[in-house]
Amino acid sequence: QLGDAFESLAAQWLKDKGLTIIQRNYRCKAGEIDLIARDDSTLVFVEVRARSNPRYATAAASVDRRKQHRLLRTAQHYLCSHPKTADLPCRFDVIAIEPRQFPAHTAVRWIRSAFTG
Repeated sequence: QLGDAFESLAAQWLKDKGLTIIQRNYRCKAGEIDLIARDDSTLVFVEVRARSNPRYATAAASVDRRKQHRLLRTAQHYLCSHPKTADLPCRFDVIAIEPRQFPAHTAVRWIRSAFTG
C-alpha cells in the first residue's frame, strides 16, 4: 500500500510537470515498470523508488545495474506489445522519494535519463 501511495504521488508530480501518464504498473515476465508516460514525443519509463530509513542507500542509488537490466527488458516487451510506440524516442527516469523528518515535507527528486539502454 505504501508503494502505491508513492507511485500515486510520483504520477501526480509528473502530471504537474506536464507529462501524460499512459500506464501504471506494466507487468510482464521480465519485470515491472511503475509508470509509463509521454513527455511531448518521448516515451518515458519511470521507476519510482522511496526510502524511509536514511541509514540505507538513497532511493536513487537503489536502482542498481540488475534493476536497470530488468527495466530495459520490460521496456522492450512493452515496445514489442505496443507497436505504435516502437518508433518513439525513449528514456528511463527515476523518481526518488526521500521522506524527511516530517512526512508532509517529502522530497521528490526527478532524475531524467537516469540510465541508458
